[in-house]
Amino acid sequence: MSDSDKSRFKNVALAGITFQAGSAAVDSSTIMAALVYQLTGSSIVVGAITAILRFGWLFPQLIIGFLAQRSGSSMQYYVIGAFGRAACMALMAATLWVGADWPRGWLAVAVMVIWVAYAFISGIVAVPYNDIVARSVPSKLRSRLLATRFFGGGVLALVVVGIADRLVSNLAFPLSYAAIIAIASVLMFLSSTVFTAMGEPETKGSAADKPGFFQYLKDGVQVFRTDNRFATFVYAQWCGGAVLMAMPFYVVQASKSGVSLEYVALLLGAQTTGALLSNPLWGWWGDHLGKVSLLRAIALGRVVPPLLALSLPEGALFWFFMVVFFLMGALANGLTIAVIGFLMEISPDDKRPAYSGYFNAITAPAFLLPLLAGIIASVVGLPVVFAISLGCVSKVVEIDFRHLRAG
Repeated sequence: MSDSDKSRFKNVALAGITFQAGSAAVDSSTIMAALVYQLTGSSIVVGAITAILRFGWLFPQLIIGFLAQRSGSSMQYYVIGAFGRAACMALMAATLWVGADWPRGWLAVAVMVIWVAYAFISGIVAVPYNDIVARSVPSKLRSRLLATRFFGGGVLALVVVGIADRLVSNLAFPLSYAAIIAIASVLMFLSSTVFTAMGEPETKGSAADKPGFFQYLKDGVQVFRTDNRFATFVYAQWCGGAVLMAMPFYVVQASKSGVSLEYVALLLGAQTTGALLSNPLWGWWGDHLGKVSLLRAIALGRVVPPLLALSLPEGALFWFFMVVFFLMGALANGLTIAVIGFLMEISPDDKRPAYSGYFNAITAPAFLLPLLAGIIASVVGLPVVFAISLGCVSKVVEIDFRHLRAG
């Protein structure tokens, strides 16, 4: 690796580490789920938190992919999204602090409005981030990069967890959550600054003769029809989105089982520890055995959390949920490394922003399913949500991953 490559590797890794810790402080399946559940007591709103985040993250990418592909530059869009989402978290922290004495309903509405803005502004980041990282870091080092990011971010996130646990114990609700989200905002601002400081690598090819938006959409349909790896990967992501519909409800299940939400930071800690300890394995696996092999392993492992939730034992409930969240963290981390790494592999160098936009826009609707899960939980109960998630895992396992051969 040249000195320039080493410098970019360090910048990308450090930016990822600080963002990873910041995003842990506003994790949708623990911190934010506990916040809105205490504000509203509604499973539907809890489901909406994750649905909004995932849909908002994915939907803007079709447009951003077009703009970045046409302009030949991605950093300007990264700046808007990265600093914008950090500002949203600063605003939410201020709102929770100033609005501590507001009626819970009004405060919940304010939180949800800011969360929607955060989700959709965050969605601007993904396409330029993937494009810049793919041009900055060689393919053989990308799984290692992602593992470094998640390992370092996990260590820093554990520090945040420790602070969050003290805040929840010592500050009144919702001031404790205001302080936690303020920490997230600071870390996100730091991440954005480090990433933009390295500049953008030169792009290959010319920005001339780029298609218009409708041709861009037509090209996306053609890619889906003719690229078998891409189409199979989209199907796998749709099934995976159905599996993830249960994610925000594990903390609700813990609460209903008698685990106090004062311990939510410890559940986040278990989730973060699972991600942290699994990092070396996933990084090695992706680079040495391939991203497809990693996708298959994660698909098999995702059977376990919903199965455990459906076989909830009597007694020792807190430690049981610590194990569940540990496994969820490990699997979620491996999935992220596999999905990002594989998408980079199958995207042509000169069309990477477009491929990211196509992929994420097509799969975006699947991530509205947690909202449906919230309705199901309210009407027929949480076990049905976990049973549906388990059934969708079996669909992922059945996918013929041999069609997804890549590096």
